[in-house]
Amino acid sequence: MARDPNPQRIWLTGATSGIGEALAQRLLDDGHRVALTSRSRSGLETLAGQRDNALLVPADVTDLQAMKDAAAVIADAFDGLDMVIFNAGTCVYLDGGRVNTSLVRDNFDPNFFGTIHALEAALPLLHQARDQGSRPLIAVTSSASAYLPLPRAEAYGASKAALTYFCESLRLDLAHQQIDVSVIHPGFVKTPLTERNDFPMPMAVTPEKAAKAILEGLSARRRDIHFPRRFTYLVKLLGVMPLRLRVAIGKRLVRREHDTETSSQQENDG
Repeated sequence: MARDPNPQRIWLTGATSGIGEALAQRLLDDGHRVALTSRSRSGLETLAGQRDNALLVPADVTDLQAMKDAAAVIADAFDGLDMVIFNAGTCVYLDGGRVNTSLVRDNFDPNFFGTIHALEAALPLLHQARDQGSRPLIAVTSSASAYLPLPRAEAYGASKAALTYFCESLRLDLAHQQIDVSVIHPGFVKTPLTERNDFPMPMAVTPEKAAKAILEGLSARRRDIHFPRRFTYLVKLLGVMPLRLRVAIGKRLVRREHDTETSSQQENDG
């Protein structure tokens, strides 16, 4: 396999499953020096295999100090970061309009605050790389759900919409510091996380196709990397329709009470 002639120093979170695992395989095979983070050291060891360009940095993104400790390990090994891809996250749905603070927090802690922790820890290393002549790039994985409110996605979608807003604002403040920001908005991707979904996932793609789309977008330094395009353009279109139409369409997607109770029972039994 051809290796990238300009290998970069990259930190990837959420590295042992789904999109993150596919990205890790591609980046390592291309010859980049990649710091791999997930909670599972054994999972990281399996992923890295015998590659000498993988740095294993297990950490929980919801723990700010753990992320700062991870960044210190990366600083010693890499002396700066050219790119970060913060991909760790989860998805927990609310059912039937029932507001549950604990479930909302279960989404925000890894999806939003976990990424903020990673950014806080990584920024000094990105500035260091900039001072060495690099043009660093921050990439974070949001979701196409950030474009459009959907039933049951109150907590998940809000965590991703907050992340998109935060990073798009951060892009403005970092532009004069020669640090770029890309936000990744995937549609449905077939991962262990989405295998738990009990509803159709239109136009779902494999993690490998997702990784290909992401890396192509990062190579072009696109600010908004979204895929599959047929799906995400449709979601974007719905997101800018008049409110009355958006509400009417969204209401048609709401489950009836019986369906919600059945779904909740299945999830509890699983």
